[in-house]
Amino acid sequence: MWNNENNKKSSLGLNMVEKIMSRHTNKIVKAGDIAICDIDFAFGQDGTSGMIIDAFREMEAKKVFDPKNCAMILDHSSPSPIIGVSAIHKKIREFTKEQGIILHDVGDGVCHQLVPEKGHVVPGDLIVGADSHTCTYGALNSCSTGMGSTDVAGAMVAGKTWFKIPEIIKFVCNGKFPKGVYSKDLILYLIGQLTADGATYKACEYVGEAIADLSIEARMTIANMAIEMGAKFGIMESDEKTSAWLKGKTDREFLAVESDDNANYSQIIETDVTNLGPKIAMPHTVDNVCPIEDVLGKKMDQAVLGTCTNGRIEDFKVAAEVIKGHKVHPDVRFIIVPASRSILLQAMELGYIQTLVEAGAALVTPGCGPCVGTHNGVPSNGENVISTANRNFKGRMGNGSAFIHLGSPATVVASAIESKIADPRNYVN
Repeated sequence: MWNNENNKKSSLGLNMVEKIMSRHTNKIVKAGDIAICDIDFAFGQDGTSGMIIDAFREMEAKKVFDPKNCAMILDHSSPSPIIGVSAIHKKIREFTKEQGIILHDVGDGVCHQLVPEKGHVVPGDLIVGADSHTCTYGALNSCSTGMGSTDVAGAMVAGKTWFKIPEIIKFVCNGKFPKGVYSKDLILYLIGQLTADGATYKACEYVGEAIADLSIEARMTIANMAIEMGAKFGIMESDEKTSAWLKGKTDREFLAVESDDNANYSQIIETDVTNLGPKIAMPHTVDNVCPIEDVLGKKMDQAVLGTCTNGRIEDFKVAAEVIKGHKVHPDVRFIIVPASRSILLQAMELGYIQTLVEAGAALVTPGCGPCVGTHNGVPSNGENVISTANRNFKGRMGNGSAFIHLGSPATVVASAIESKIADPRNYVN
């Protein structure tokens, strides 16, 4: 049986993922085991919640397992761009009222900012969401993963779901980040090394001096993109920064987990960030990563700052610092998307929004923005886009004939200034 003492260092040889999964099935489980686990929170977004509702009805379910731990979030096409989406939004609003579950409506922000920001996740939690980047919350020492809409509907009804416990890859990241290099550059580098399917149905554990030095927001950027290696979970240790970030967001007590010294890993990858440089993911795969020096000067037509990967307050701080004293090039459309309403208000209060808009940026409603390709900046045929998003697949932004490049917020802003891929190290102090 599982007990709370096992969350701490023990002789059981368990990693963080195995400990959280063991806690939620009330017995010790290890990689390869099949387990039915209780969940702490489940949600869908407007692209998936309509299907969750349909599956709920098909199951002839009457109520969700716990209304305060289920949510639906209107963020992907928000505000609605077409009548069909408006109908889905209406359907979601009516269902959330019927069930008494949480609704985050138009303008509240993107799901992967709101779930942690609103205190729906704490260390040790197990969360499922009908969105692939649910792995973001691993930055808060939780196991969180994306699932299909039918699976999430079942979890909302039963309060539990089944898992095959994944093997885990341990990334040990040490050293100090150089000027103009960020967590986005690190995760792009790691994905380029491991490839897009190098961690399929595994989990990623990120530890080391370089991770500990990062803010919670920067850690979220890394955890968010674990799925881009194929991983089910991306998880980090809880520390003083975690507790400080959660303060005021939740009054839930929590028990953080640590990996045992003799924990098992399928692979251990060590990286020193000291000499890491800015990275670019080239079209049309996230693992098509190269040093920025290889593509400096490539013409860009659109730049995007935001999404669930890099739409947080420190990203806007970096962007405002880079663009100060400069203007967006007239040949570039620079779209900025705060990840939530609270981030928008804070960025306004701190002057970041004014600095960016005065420089020529176009501000859109908090949410996913143009990332998923339904509104707010679909590129034209043959256009090049540089974005802080997490995916650059063909057609990702709504046009299979456009070319999406991924980089850090500083790289995106520098490129918006020059209308070509530009080195952010020339703009940061």
